[in-house]
Order: sequence, then structure tokens, then C-alpha cells
Amino acid sequence: MTLRDWDAASYQRVSAPQEAMGREVLDRLELGGDERVLDAGCGTGRVTAALVDRLPEGEVLAVDGSPAMVEETRARLGDRVDARVADLTELELERPVDAILSTATFHWIADHDRLFARLHAALHPGGRLVAQCGGEGNVAAVRAAVERVAEPALAGWAGPWNFSSPAQAAGRLAAAGFADVWTWRQHVRVEPDDPHEYFATVMLGSHLERLGPERHRPFVDAVIVELGDTGVDYVRLNLLARRPT
Repeated sequence: MTLRDWDAASYQRVSAPQEAMGREVLDRLELGGDERVLDAGCGTGRVTAALVDRLPEGEVLAVDGSPAMVEETRARLGDRVDARVADLTELELERPVDAILSTATFHWIADHDRLFARLHAALHPGGRLVAQCGGEGNVAAVRAAVERVAEPALAGWAGPWNFSSPAQAAGRLAAAGFADVWTWRQHVRVEPDDPHEYFATVMLGSHLERLGPERHRPFVDAVIVELGDTGVDYVRLNLLARRPT
């Protein structure tokens, strides 16, 4: 799997909506304060910081595929977190964790069967997975706008996202060995403060990697014009599961 690096400084500026959604997910994770927890896809560490605060006697391992994101997390949290660059589909931990938190990450990963198998292996028996990612129908209007722009460099490309239905995700989690699986959709509307930067960084960064620099701004502007709206309608897929004892 080829890992994408991100513009971490830009993501930090515009990712307040992702932090808000992530904090909601964190609230579903019951913690005593002394657990070892994996943040699977830590980004710039905004939600990771809230997780660290919940674990005064615990330990947080923060993993992301983007070196720039991991550096931003280290700068934010220092030795309060063990932050590493890693591909979640190749994850190998020296010690298992008591819980896994993940927000806004799984939809960037093509192979969910392998992903869930690696996360299952990373957990202690009885350990919990609490996650949220993009689900089936996510950013549908944005995807349609990209298609209407018809950028030649994107012809034939399926796009960067893997959006599963609740039933698909539940089946894959069960096949990976998880029990007590619960999956459901949640609709969230986001109105970004800086639409161009938000779209360029959060929505279309993988698309821009396929274009020459001179096409970046015109492409983002064209997508926003085709969309006819600077708001983004998200369909979030929530996941709760447990590794059996």
C-alpha cells in the first residue's frame, strides 16, 4: 500500500470539523485512565490530545501513514505520546493494546479485510475497537462534482476512498474475529470556514497529487463551482466491536 503524506499545517488549520466528530467517537470509549490505547490514524493529534487527557496513568500509541501528520502530533504532545509512522494494514505491535480508537481514517484504506485482521491482532482479548470513518454515500455530491469537471488526468481512476455500508463493515469485522459488532450511519453537515483550503486539503488532496501544480487551484475551484455549494454532506460509518476473551 502506498502511503500518502499530507499537508499537516493546512490540515491543522481546517480540521476543526474532524476534531468535533472525533471527540464524539472518543466519548463512546469507556476508559479507567490506566489503559494502553492505540489511536489508529492520529492526524495532527487534535483528538489524540483529548485521548491522552483521558489516560493520566495510561499510555497512548498514535499511528499515522503520513510522516508530516506524525511530526505534528509529536510537536503537539511530545513524550506524552508514542507517535509512529505506520501502514495500518501492516501493523505489528510489540505489545497489544487494551483499546483502539480511530476517526476519519479507515475510508482511506482499500483493504478492510486486512485492516480489521491487523487491528484484531493488536488487541488484548476483551479489547475494544471504537471507530468512525466515511461510509456508503459519503460526500456523494462532491464525488459527482469531480466527475462533471472531467479532469483528464483523473480519467479511469476509481478515486482514493473506500466507503462501506454498515452491513459490509459488520461482516468484515465478524470475519476478522470480532464480536459484539455494532455498525450504523450518521449524517453530518460541515460548512468550512475556508472552502478552498478545506477542499484542497481534506477532500481533494489525493486528486491533486495526480495533477500538475498549475492545475491545483483551477481544479479545486471548478469542483466547488460544479458543486454549487461550499458545504459538505458527510455520511459517517460508526463501528463498535470487541475481541473476544
